[in-house]
Amino acid sequence: MPFFLIDRYYLLLVVPALLVTLWAQVRVKSTFAKYSHVFSRRGFTGKDAALYILRQNGVTNVSVSETGGHLSDHYDPRAGVIRLSGEVYSGTSVASIGVAAHEAGHALQHAQGYFPLTLRNAIIPITNIGSTLSGPLILLGFIMGMGPLVDVGILLFSLVVVFQLVTLPVEFNASRRAVAILGDAGLLEGEELTGAKRVLSAAALTYVGSLLVSLANLLRLILLFGRRNND
Repeated sequence: MPFFLIDRYYLLLVVPALLVTLWAQVRVKSTFAKYSHVFSRRGFTGKDAALYILRQNGVTNVSVSETGGHLSDHYDPRAGVIRLSGEVYSGTSVASIGVAAHEAGHALQHAQGYFPLTLRNAIIPITNIGSTLSGPLILLGFIMGMGPLVDVGILLFSLVVVFQLVTLPVEFNASRRAVAILGDAGLLEGEELTGAKRVLSAAALTYVGSLLVSLANLLRLILLFGRRNND
C-alpha cells in the first residue's frame, strides 16, 4: 500500500502520536484560558513584562508590537520584534505575562548567541526544502520503482525531525528563562508564578507532540519502504 494511504504502521505509530498532539493542544488552550482569568496583583501587561525583561538584560534593539490572531505570539529575529497577540500584549493576566516573558526569552537567546537557537535558525532553509520535496520524491520513487529516490525522500524528511528535535531545548530554555526572571524580578509571585509556569509547560507539550508525530512518520516510512526493498 502506498505511503500516503492508511496502513498498519500509520495506525500503530502515527495515530497514537496524533492523539498525544491533540491532547497537548487541548491542554494548552484550557490552561491558557484558566490562567487568563488570574490577574497579576502588580498590574503588569504582557508588553510591560517583555520590555522589562529586555531592558534589564541590556537588549535595547528589540521592540514589542501587537499582532492579530489567538496565541500567535512569536519573536521575529529578522525584524528584531516580539509580536504579541492582543490578549497577551495588553492583558494583565498570569497567562499573558508568562507568554510574553517566554517570547522575551527567545530574544535573550538570540542576543546571547544561544547555540540551539543559532543551529535551528541555520537549518530552517534546508528543513523547508526537505519538508517540501520529501513527499513528492517518495511518491515518485514508489511509482517508478526507484528505491534510491525513495531513500532520498526519507532522508529529506528526517531533516524535519532534526529541526523539531533542536526546537525542544530552544523552547524549554526560553520557558525556564521566563519563569526565573519573572520570579527574580518580582513581576509574579507565589501562585501567580506557578500559574505562568503551568501555562508554559502546557505550551511546551505541543512541541513534544509535533516531534512525536514526525518521529512516528519517519519510522513508518523506514519500516514500510525498508520492507519493500527487502522483498
